[in-house]
Amino acid sequence: LSLAHPDRPPSPVNVTVTQLKANSATVSWDVPEGDVVIGYAILQQRQDGQMQRFIREVNTTNRACVLWDLAEDADYIIQVQSIGLYGESQASKRVHFRTLKETDRLPSNSSNQGDITMEGLDKGRQLQTGEIIIIVAVLLMWAAVIALFCRQYDIIKDNDSNNNKEKTKPSSEHSTPERPSGGLLRSKKTSPSVNIIEV
Repeated sequence: LSLAHPDRPPSPVNVTVTQLKANSATVSWDVPEGDVVIGYAILQQRQDGQMQRFIREVNTTNRACVLWDLAEDADYIIQVQSIGLYGESQASKRVHFRTLKETDRLPSNSSNQGDITMEGLDKGRQLQTGEIIIIVAVLLMWAAVIALFCRQYDIIKDNDSNNNKEKTKPSSEHSTPERPSGGLLRSKKTSPSVNIIEV
């Protein structure tokens, strides 16, 4: 077990929290050079112990992560770990931060704030647009299926009514000639009997 520890990456350094808002914040860190790091893990916890979240991301070279769905005006503690090929590093030092109130505004010197905000909004809009497109497509497909069903039902109904008409016509046609034919057969039977009586 002691041989595996040297292969684990060192803990992240310079862990900082920037772009504080009422419901979000950005965590950034540095990784010492020369170490193979394939991801990160973040432990986020409210100081009052009401909520704890573990974020893990692999196959990435990102050195920052946006924390969403934070409570406003609340104290948080975060720790970051580096994920290497042979395991995870020790957790970094604890970093404390407090989210803003909804009424508070960020100072204007944070230049990257607008970019991240717009990216988050754009992603949200793209998701909403995609969901709306999927819903509309499903509704159109159902409408098409219902229309085809009604059309097929009308065709089947028309065919059934035509078949019934065709069945009734031949039966009446066959019934009328049967009576005279039966009459002819009877007349044929009676005529020989009359001849026999005469003889």
